[in-house]
Parts: sequence; structure tokens; C-alpha cells
Amino acid sequence: MLENTFLHIPKIGVVSERSLWEAGISTWDDLLEDRAGKMVASKRYDLMVDHVLASKQSIADGNPSFFASSLSHRHLWRIFPHFRDKTAFLDIETTGFMNEYGTYITTIAVLDKSGIRCYVRGDNLAEFKRDIFDYDVLVTYNGKTFDIPFIEQEFGIRLPHVQIDLRYLLKNLGYSGGLKACERQLGISRGELNGVDGYMAVLLWHDFEKNGNRKALETLLAYNIEDAVNLEKLAVITYNENVKETPFTHLEIDETYPVLSFPFQPDMKTIERIRFQYRE
Repeated sequence: MLENTFLHIPKIGVVSERSLWEAGISTWDDLLEDRAGKMVASKRYDLMVDHVLASKQSIADGNPSFFASSLSHRHLWRIFPHFRDKTAFLDIETTGFMNEYGTYITTIAVLDKSGIRCYVRGDNLAEFKRDIFDYDVLVTYNGKTFDIPFIEQEFGIRLPHVQIDLRYLLKNLGYSGGLKACERQLGISRGELNGVDGYMAVLLWHDFEKNGNRKALETLLAYNIEDAVNLEKLAVITYNENVKETPFTHLEIDETYPVLSFPFQPDMKTIERIRFQYRE
């Protein structure tokens, strides 16, 4: 879909882009072949060609920032398939407000093309500061206002990555609420973790930190990983639903995923014990 996109070219809006498509300029190559100016006015043609050539080079160079700098956030879904190999689906968990020393990151889960990465405070959390620069694109839910600023403050770094925040893209499609609410609306089940939320994640860390309960940590990591894994599913759904609104429905992404080996499993006894404890 990115190679059918003209919205990143100055003075090309949604209406102008659709007019180009209807006139037979469906791809960048179609534009480059229109050298006689049959379908594009000559005074605009050279400007458009310059941007198309720069666009092609940016894909060849693996540079999503070129597009992110000129596409509005609501259209960033278009870059997703082209840079998927350099994308991290990212979610963090924190202490919430249950710590006398302030709120800090407890675990981070990342899904990338090679599988799942987990980072845990007191173990390997510091490695995240290095590893995050393996990626060019970060996909989050509400990451622009929560995950990304939290990470930047925690590690004292700036993340220059292209950010695709699914919260806003899903809202444009009519799906609102938190991550779990959107998952339910789209038929994504969490199995045993259905009903486990961000507050429970805080309690699980508290149980691990206070009581040394390894099962609590493993359950927290299983929950954190589920967040990251479902971000990929939501990104694909978001892309496909937007593509359906264009003439290029043949560019939908296959909604099948490789079988992942989940390194941690939730412990239901721990979840029920914590629920009972805090209900009391």
C-alpha cells in the first residue's frame, strides 16, 4: 500500500490522492511512466517525481522516518508491511502507585520477527537500553503518552523510532477503550489471562518483590508477553481494515502467525489468591 501512497507529497491530500488513483495513477511507477503529463499537470509532475524517487530510495535504505515525517499519524498504517522486519511490538509494566519510591518499570515485553524478548527489573532490564535500537519502528497501544515517555525517562534516552500507536488508529476505525476492550471487540481471546488487567499486573509484581513468589513473576511476564503478541494481531487487523477502504484490497495481509514458544505460563492459583486477598 505504501507504493500506492501519494499523501506524503506536498499539496496532495486524500481527495487528490483518490483522484490520481481514479485517473490511472495507482502506483509510483504509474506516475513515473506519465512523462508526457497526460494524467498529471506538468507544473506538479516534477515535484511529485522528486518525492516518488526519494520514496523509492527510502524503502531501499530501510528508512521509515522519511514517510513518518510527512504522513499524518492516522495514515502511518501504510508503512507497516514494508518495515515489519525492523518493527518491535512493545509493552511495559510498571509498579503503578504501590511503591514508596515512586513508579518505575518492572518488565518489558517485545515481539519482533525472531520471537519474544523479555526484560525484568533486577535481572536484564538494562539490556533493553541497547536492544531497542535494533528496531526502526515501535508499535504500541497508548505508547505515545505512556510507554515511550516512561521508557525515555527510566533509561535517560530518546527514542527516535517511528511510532505507530494503535490506540488512535483503532479509534479511527471505531474501536475504543483500552487494549483489552479493543481485543474483545475484535474477537481476540487471552485464554486463561482473560480478566487479568493492568492492576493485577501491579499486584503480581508486588507479590514477587515482597514474597519472592516466582510464579507471580512468571504470570506477570506471561501477561506482558500477551500484550506484545496481540499488538501484532491488532496491527495487521488495522492495516487490513484500512486497505479495505481503498481500491487495493488485494494488498491485505494474511492474518496467520507463526507458532510462538511462550517462555512463561500464568499460574491461576497465584491469580486467584491475589484476587481473594485484595477483595478482602
